[in-house]
Amino acid sequence: MSASRIGQRVALASMVISAALAIAKISVGIQAHSTSVVSDGLESASDVFGSGLVLLGLIMAAKPADHDHPYGHGRLEILAGLAVGIILAITGALISERSMVRMFDVQHAPAAFGLWPLAASIVVKSALWGAKRGLGRRVHSSSLIADSWNDAVDVLSGCTAMAALGLTLLDPIRFVAADHVGGVLVGLIVIFLGILVIRQTTTELMDTMPDEALLSQVREVAMQVPGAKAVEKCLARKTGLKYHVDLHLEVDPSMTVFESHEIATQVRINIKEKLDWVEDVLIHVEPHGLEDSVGRVETKVETARVEAARAEAAKKQS
Repeated sequence: MSASRIGQRVALASMVISAALAIAKISVGIQAHSTSVVSDGLESASDVFGSGLVLLGLIMAAKPADHDHPYGHGRLEILAGLAVGIILAITGALISERSMVRMFDVQHAPAAFGLWPLAASIVVKSALWGAKRGLGRRVHSSSLIADSWNDAVDVLSGCTAMAALGLTLLDPIRFVAADHVGGVLVGLIVIFLGILVIRQTTTELMDTMPDEALLSQVREVAMQVPGAKAVEKCLARKTGLKYHVDLHLEVDPSMTVFESHEIATQVRINIKEKLDWVEDVLIHVEPHGLEDSVGRVETKVETARVEAARAEAAKKQS
């Protein structure tokens, strides 16, 4: 099964789980009169929409390249991750605003059974966080990694809501507003995470170079091909789950065009076969050591010119 197909199934499962958790936390939170539990439920509800965007992005990114999109449709997957970040930031702002309004409208002390959906959410979301983060890193999926951070904030917000509700239950008179403060903190955590996701996906949309370790892998594989003398430049940009690489390959300048083309073709094949994170490679062939050769020729010409001048001067003197 392809990485894209696995990612789609994970995103679909996440939608179902988030929907179930959202319903449980919102309904129980309302019955338990807990602002923090309801706030955490609203955050889980936004996860359903976020995972839906991730699913859509993975489906669209899997479409093959066509005439209008020669590099494929992978950028849609990165855009899905950006949308998740925006949704997180907006959701966090709404949660904080709602919690601050409720802070000055305390009517009932929350009930202890509001803790149960929070505990269940922490356990389930911890598992989803690890699964999606691991898969996202393995297949280089920006949207899955963004959605895994969504689960991470669910764990953190769940713990925050549980602590706030616990304080209120411990002493309803002294900590009567702790439950509402917990709701505000949940919202702020969500906003912060949303900003982080937006920053990461925006960086990828701007064709930021990958880690030097990945580029070193490309150079190493390229130099394994007989006839490859050196790699002058190695550039890469992400277009979805994989990278497109631009490589300047140096070969013997005395080679024919056909011979240098064969070497470049083998380099391209080797990189695509050995590095699963590379989608395609564009190779520009250059003559190896051309600058040194030109320098030697210029030196010889200059020496010959000086010797000719000396011979001419000696002839005039005689």
